[in-house]
Amino acid sequence: MSDMELLLKNAPHQLFINGKWVNAESGATDEVINPATGRVIATVARGGAVDTEKAIKAASEAFPDWADTPADQRAQIMRTIADLIVERADQLAVIMTLEQGKPVAQAKGEILAGAESVRWYAEELRRVYGETIPGPNGHLFLVEKEPLGVVGAITPWNFPSSMITRKISPAIAAGNTIVLKPSPETPLSATALMVIFQEGGLPDGVVNLVMGDAPAIGRTLTQSDTVRKIAFTGSTAVGKLLFGQSAETVKKISLELGGHAPFIVFGDAPVEKVIPNLVGSKYRNNGQVCTSPNRIFVHQSILKEFTEQLVAAVKNVKVGNGLENGVDAGPLIREDAIAKIDGQIADAVAKGAKLETGGKRLTDGALAEGYFYAPTVLTGVTNKMKIFYEETFGPVIPVISFSDTDEVIAMANDTAYGLASYFYTRDLKTIARVSRKLQYGMVGVNSNAVAFTQAPFGGVKHSGVGRENGHQGIDEYVNVKFINLDYNF
Repeated sequence: MSDMELLLKNAPHQLFINGKWVNAESGATDEVINPATGRVIATVARGGAVDTEKAIKAASEAFPDWADTPADQRAQIMRTIADLIVERADQLAVIMTLEQGKPVAQAKGEILAGAESVRWYAEELRRVYGETIPGPNGHLFLVEKEPLGVVGAITPWNFPSSMITRKISPAIAAGNTIVLKPSPETPLSATALMVIFQEGGLPDGVVNLVMGDAPAIGRTLTQSDTVRKIAFTGSTAVGKLLFGQSAETVKKISLELGGHAPFIVFGDAPVEKVIPNLVGSKYRNNGQVCTSPNRIFVHQSILKEFTEQLVAAVKNVKVGNGLENGVDAGPLIREDAIAKIDGQIADAVAKGAKLETGGKRLTDGALAEGYFYAPTVLTGVTNKMKIFYEETFGPVIPVISFSDTDEVIAMANDTAYGLASYFYTRDLKTIARVSRKLQYGMVGVNSNAVAFTQAPFGGVKHSGVGRENGHQGIDEYVNVKFINLDYNF
């Protein structure tokens, strides 16, 4: 048995409902493709509406006992799960790279970040505080927080493990139960986690997994009155659809949607420090990240120096199969991603942008079998081009010059999105002003990092509603109940 066969054997190919691995009711299956090779690596069950209804029923029946489980006991189970994730991080990372493509070192980093999320909420569940409010004489006003019930979680392919743990951890910490629908591109990362959740001691039905027919599963979750919350990470278009469907049953909802992050470099910023930040951030997961820098605004006083250093750095980015050593960027997830990138670049060049490097599919040797694209830099980009407004989700850096602070703030905010933003300067007045004026849920100042377990993550405008991570994350999974106790009755 090869290493790949051995690893994939540890990621079941069935649905996980009420503590059991089962085939889809219809018997249908889906193929899982390795984007680095274009080859089928697994065939998994394709669930639908009937399977989702079974999972909802299992989660609903498991909810009362799980909600009543003492906090210390829930915490201990979650700590055990976190330990198991860390113990199997290397194995989980290879599974992820096989089905998603990212370099295995990046995959392992994601796995460990997910374990940290489980560990964080194992402790944060002890701090879901209520309060007392002064009332009339003889009355005690209490505010308590209680779990919602059944939660529907829908996760994407670009972070197929950490997006699961980031939703499930606060949900089960608060006492809820889950029906999870992972991306059809990356089901094996989800099934491998289900194995760990079960081994870690989660009771049957607390976490259930239905993969397959996205419209049918999503619609079943949103139509169900039993499901009291939808937590979704993915495209803005699908998020809006789920938001509308969820209105029918008046659910609580969290949406982490698209982004179009500005990355602003002021004239006093140290170029030699900014370039590694930009390149490292942009080519993480090959640009397939909602917080990826998408519009690079550079002050005209340093434009020439910045561009020269940027192009040199980008030419050194190593593209290849994520299982190989030293690879910085793996493949794109699907063929249609390449078509989108080609279209944006062609539009920009036709309207006056200059292609400094890249701009084509990579087909040399083994790369011809997968969905690889050359790291790309465009200069002379303006707001007349599609790439200025459309999220690329790929390895393209568009450089836009500016000369005035008000001008660049206006350009940075000129988007429907409002997830992450970044800017670099040593001037304290500029830091204070720009960080206030940027219309984004997260701002990195002289830093490309905005995702931390202990800090809130989320956006504004068309980038979504709600927050994940931090103490704010668990508040998304509770109801607030007011109790008026008349103790003189």
